Amino acid sequence: MEPYKEIERSIIKKYRKEIWSKFVKAVQEYELIEENDNIMVCISGGKDSFLLAKCIQELERHGKVKFQVHYVVMDPGYNATNRDFILDNAKKLNIPIEMFHSDIFEVVASVTSKSPCYLCARMRRGYLYHKAKELGCNKIALGHHFDDVIETTLLSMLYGAELKTMMPKLHSENVEGMELIRPLYLVKEQDIIAWQKNNQLTFLHCACRLVEGNLLIDDGTSKRKEMKELIKNLKKINPEIDHNIFKALDNINLNCVLGVKKDGEYRSFLEDYKDS
Repeated sequence: MEPYKEIERSIIKKYRKEIWSKFVKAVQEYELIEENDNIMVCISGGKDSFLLAKCIQELERHGKVKFQVHYVVMDPGYNATNRDFILDNAKKLNIPIEMFHSDIFEVVASVTSKSPCYLCARMRRGYLYHKAKELGCNKIALGHHFDDVIETTLLSMLYGAELKTMMPKLHSENVEGMELIRPLYLVKEQDIIAWQKNNQLTFLHCACRLVEGNLLIDDGTSKRKEMKELIKNLKKINPEIDHNIFKALDNINLNCVLGVKKDGEYRSFLEDYKDS
């Protein structure tokens, strides 16, 4: 059996409960993939996006819903070693990727900033939207997972002073008719790592040329690492803490909050208090 077939088999057999079932549940529960969708799967070169590509590939082949998919890698200016590493992994996993080049690293490097990640992220989104439109896609699939959702929620509360989270899907504010979807929304990072190690796979962690050898640049991940550590410590007290945070986002009691905001408009509990 070809190595990639063993990798595919592990997703639907060995890690059926931890990965495949949760992937399918998210797709169905949040209505992420529908008949005749044209989806662009964004592959960064990391473990999450490559697993996402394999899951969607399996669904494309054997699912009941028919849809079209493109597996796309944007090269923002990787060095040759990292670029080849991504290409080798795609070949090993039997993913027919399309790689296109951009000059993001060069542009960001020319701008004086101690934290270039925000500009880089904005430019990446712009290039990906443009590529998705070029391919005639109506959805862009991203590799964010369950842990990303919990960490984003805590970051919002502790540093943004608001309760919000990373949604399983949302309409693009930049391109009309385009949706962003996150099919790994219910999959835990520890299970992705277990799948990776079980199949002896190695993926890129960070291929940014701007931070190579420069420890003074804030790569934008320090706060997220702080949240990972916080959740890790809280789980020592309550192993279900991450699940409870997630469930709370789907169980908000509007009778017991001071105020809510929708589409930029704030509404205080006092507006309805006198009539209650």
